[in-house]
Amino acid sequence: MIRVVVADDQQLIRGGFRALLDSEPDIEVVGEAGTGREALAVVARERPDVVLMDIRMPDGDGLWATEQIVADKNLAATRVVVVTTFELDEYVVHAIRAGASGFLVKDTEPVELIRAVRVVAGGEALLSPGVTRRLLERVAGTLRHDPDATALHALTGREREVLALVGEGLTNEEIGARLFLSPLTAKTHVSRIMSKLAARDRVQLVVTAYETGLVSPGRQ
Repeated sequence: MIRVVVADDQQLIRGGFRALLDSEPDIEVVGEAGTGREALAVVARERPDVVLMDIRMPDGDGLWATEQIVADKNLAATRVVVVTTFELDEYVVHAIRAGASGFLVKDTEPVELIRAVRVVAGGEALLSPGVTRRLLERVAGTLRHDPDATALHALTGREREVLALVGEGLTNEEIGARLFLSPLTAKTHVSRIMSKLAARDRVQLVVTAYETGLVSPGRQ
């Protein structure tokens, strides 16, 4: 059972998400919150698999709450998905850098919301397909101008190739096709890279690929 906490300052949205998710046999909403501090308290108590986090909330916004959750070692298994009104909300980039595992827009189709919860609970990162490249460009624009490739020293040549493709936004299946590997082998490489770089999830690998200069906006 995938356990979910919904954090949004609008009760109608929380209720809608709860009704939709609770209708699935493998998903259960175990808590709701209307402020950032409430979200942090509920997540600390319930330790859910996934948090659907609105950014603009009172008393500690979603960005602050996301940072607190990611920094808490007791919540290492909890993944945060930022839910925003606009595809390129100015805070989304900061949320991704803070450790969010992806983001969704509030008018996402119900089937996509359900899929998103399952994808993130399964350990994958979620970047809405239509805005992935633009988001990566925004992330790249916030990074330092003098790349430090020190983090790449622990990786093999093949792992660097895989990391570069992760940085370009490719899925395991697409990476496998590009490098003539099976999707399972590609996934194994990604898992090893995450372990070596102590990355929380795939989104952090994307940021690392840019920070180290392995990928640049021009390669997308």
